[in-house]
Amino acid sequence: MRGMGSGGTPAKLEFRQQARVIRQLLPYLWPQGRRDLKRRVAFAIGLLVLAKMANIYTPIILKYATDALTTDASNLLAAVPLGLILAYGGARAGARVFDEARDAIFAKVTQNAVREIGRQVFAHLHRLSLRYHLDRRTGGLSRAIERGTRGIEFLLTFVLFNIVPTLIEIAVVAGILWALFDWRFAAVMVLTIGAYVVVTFRVTEWRIRFRREMNEADSSANTRAVDSLLNFETVKAFNNESYEVERYDRGLRVYADAAARSRVSLAALNAVQGLVLAAGITGILLLAGFGVANGTMTVGDFVMCNAYLLQLSVPLNVLGTVYREIKQALVDMETMFAIMDEPPEVQDRPDAAPLRVTDGEVAFERVSFGYDPRRPILHDVSFRIPPGHRVAVVGASGAGKSTISRLLFRFYDVTDGAIRIDGQDLREVTQHSLRSAIGIVPQDTVLFNESIYHNIAYGRPDATRDQVVEAAQMARIHDFIESLPDGYATVVGERGLKLSGGEKQRVAIARALLKGPKVMVFDEATSALDTKTEQEIQQSLDAAASGRTTLVIAHRLSTVINADEILVLDHGRIVERGTHAALLQHDGTYARMWARQQAGGENAIDDMPAAAPRRTG
Repeated sequence: MRGMGSGGTPAKLEFRQQARVIRQLLPYLWPQGRRDLKRRVAFAIGLLVLAKMANIYTPIILKYATDALTTDASNLLAAVPLGLILAYGGARAGARVFDEARDAIFAKVTQNAVREIGRQVFAHLHRLSLRYHLDRRTGGLSRAIERGTRGIEFLLTFVLFNIVPTLIEIAVVAGILWALFDWRFAAVMVLTIGAYVVVTFRVTEWRIRFRREMNEADSSANTRAVDSLLNFETVKAFNNESYEVERYDRGLRVYADAAARSRVSLAALNAVQGLVLAAGITGILLLAGFGVANGTMTVGDFVMCNAYLLQLSVPLNVLGTVYREIKQALVDMETMFAIMDEPPEVQDRPDAAPLRVTDGEVAFERVSFGYDPRRPILHDVSFRIPPGHRVAVVGASGAGKSTISRLLFRFYDVTDGAIRIDGQDLREVTQHSLRSAIGIVPQDTVLFNESIYHNIAYGRPDATRDQVVEAAQMARIHDFIESLPDGYATVVGERGLKLSGGEKQRVAIARALLKGPKVMVFDEATSALDTKTEQEIQQSLDAAASGRTTLVIAHRLSTVINADEILVLDHGRIVERGTHAALLQHDGTYARMWARQQAGGENAIDDMPAAAPRRTG
């Protein structure tokens, strides 16, 4: 069966998974190195004990007060001593005060756990490899994290301070009834609670599937909403507003149907719970009534039994909801912790050292790679970029050009061969030091919905304002920024949609320059721009490349004519290499691409037939 292995039945597997989630949570409840939080936990548990003691003694005080009242009703002050009245009021008030004080003191522990786990999940998401993030769905992922952190707060509050203490209170009350009267009282109470719990758990297990359907529909609808809003301009351009609303509404309809079924099943659960609890209370009171009639019990005993059952019914009345929420919290936390368990595809070796960049020489040595082992992308690719030189890689879409830049950043590890910077294999150095040494200007510049200043400073967050302005000047965007009403404080909008393509590229160039890398990558940095803007941006790119080892991934051949070497990539293989002039003289694949682009437009390269592998010096 799917979902079952040698580990046992689905129920056992589920129990082990839930136990594992709780074990993962416990360290955050007793955080290492935080004596202040540990003191809060201990103090909160002390207040919990006091609150439960007050709860347990309240019905006993009520019993003595009732017996005193029925002894001689003619003298109220003598029959009900003032001390009993004060004790009863004090016990009830104390239980409530202790509970509230416990919650207030423990709140910092709970919120610290939520914050710490949220921070670790967020940090781990950024450690995960590019492949994971290309496969994920942002809306569903954000909801999983949101529900998981919310589940932590619920689980800590209700399990630690409600469910477990209530079970202990039930056991203590059953012992009191047995000790004061006889075993039948304890037996009826235990049977009532047992039946109540069994019915609640069984019905809630049935109801959980509706909650799962609700969560799946909620995640699906949210993902569609996020995708639609992120691509708002495309939606408007294709007049697909109604289509997007209909897709979103389909998810909402599924959610609404599941929510309605959940509400009906909740009503059924509440009715059954009420019947079981009523039967138990009736049984206890019948026993107590017979005891009063036989003279073996007092009216105070009768009142005490009723008070105990009513007192216990309050937490039990929400047991179904709490149980369902606990189960759901465990499921949500399991989903979130599963993200934490997701191993990064690319990891630093235990002995990885920081990259030592001296000259900035880049070398690809017989590199082969495929995103899927069944579909290789690069085949035996070798080239070298001497320090301060510029090498361009050109070819049709799908030839593997951008894969080369991803491998240089070590977003993936090569399948065969090696990539080196100044002789150091990228797999033997830390990823942080590697990426610190490389700057990139991508084709699709994605900016944060923050100010222009923030987006430029993102290249080096600790840079001074003067350094940010200097980078903007080098990228030739400073004057444009200064002409804006809000200057550097101008917010660029979601994904930088308030800026034109050329303006976004200049911001990206400024960001890369501010980083101050030894190696620069231009990944089709001008392919999405018009010819005039591309020529203007090219001047900024030339300035950015000056004195740096530069890899240019290009679609437009006009942008690489000044490269020290041009590599022609076709189906993952280098079929030609040389300078622009040499390749034109060779009259091979590159020459045909050049002629095609000059005659038919910049994108004519994609219409070229596959070339036979050839090489030039």
